[in-house]
Amino acid sequence: MANLKTLPYGGASSVIDPAVELTIQNIIHQAPTAEWLNDNSIHQRFLDHYRAWIVSTKRNRLLNLKNFGVACYSQGTSESFDKFYLRNHTRRFRCFRGEYMYHAASWRNYFPGWCYIDQEPLDKNDAVVVSMPFSDTGEVHSETVNTLKKCTELGIPVLIDCAFFGICRDIEFDFNHDCITDITFSLSKTFPVSHVRIGMRLTREDDDDSLLVHHKTRYVNRFGAGLGLELLREWSADYNTERWESLQNKFCQELDVVPSKSVIFGIASNNFSEYNRGNSTNRLCFAKYFAQGSLPND
Repeated sequence: MANLKTLPYGGASSVIDPAVELTIQNIIHQAPTAEWLNDNSIHQRFLDHYRAWIVSTKRNRLLNLKNFGVACYSQGTSESFDKFYLRNHTRRFRCFRGEYMYHAASWRNYFPGWCYIDQEPLDKNDAVVVSMPFSDTGEVHSETVNTLKKCTELGIPVLIDCAFFGICRDIEFDFNHDCITDITFSLSKTFPVSHVRIGMRLTREDDDDSLLVHHKTRYVNRFGAGLGLELLREWSADYNTERWESLQNKFCQELDVVPSKSVIFGIASNNFSEYNRGNSTNRLCFAKYFAQGSLPND
């Protein structure tokens, strides 16, 4: 996949909002850092609050998340991906075209047999990763439910990546599929804190993997957990949508593209082909232009 971050609408990032960044700076400057670092339960409070924050959304409908009762802190979503790869290292990895590039970048050297879901039929020895909302469109991929049904039928483990939760609306998804083993969330697209690595993994069972070992021994990113708690208390799960939806619609109208259900994106079909990420659509990111209220001139 080509690196599109140098293009005006390339990549994907949290909204560059000076007011939010200032608030975060104030939180950090006033943070009781020593208390956070010596607090043995701060990661559990963060996880409990994060769960409640997710289901508090009024703009989305997520069903049966409660079935995944085991939570642990994750360095963004990426650490959870790595643990999923490790647990399923004897399987062939699969994903949709246009998926988050981290997977292909990770699999190319260590799991060279991986392939896209549309290339070959799913097999009982596969392992599947699906982003929801989908990385390339910011919406639920049209083949997600059918794929999950097939994975359940074949006993294929599936990780659901919810990294875009916190910037999405009108997403309805039922996690009640037996094949789903892991669900990951991150605050990196919701707030400008990607380098603090604040995330959560949910699973059905405690299999005592290395991420859970860190959780049980409290060997976690306590600063990230403390900052995450403050962010969740400061802004709602629907803040970004409510704040930027009208400007997203304006930008999409100017560029003749379709507003994504994830507020930072516009989706093109017949134009902006230079933004194609391997799928049938072309994703444009507006995150760095919302605060100024206008798109670049060229």
